[in-house]
Amino acid sequence: MRIDKFLKVSRIIKRRTVANEACDGGRVMLNGRVAKASADVKPGDILEITFGTNQMKVKVLNVSEHVKKEDAAAMYETIVS
Repeated sequence: MRIDKFLKVSRIIKRRTVANEACDGGRVMLNGRVAKASADVKPGDILEITFGTNQMKVKVLNVSEHVKKEDAAAMYETIVS
């Protein structure tokens, strides 16, 4: 799954266009490297997202195309927020 779609489906970022802009702006890292919006995400990957001065680090637990709102948090585990 593309990283921008994962960020939207998991509800870390609310809109895919915002997730795409975050990736293009270099604010999203995948396994220690700056990620493009088209980068593939798989279980076990580590994502680091920068929101202004805050940084969030999560581990991808599962990847699913369609997730209900209450199940979205089960897609990742927060390491540092």
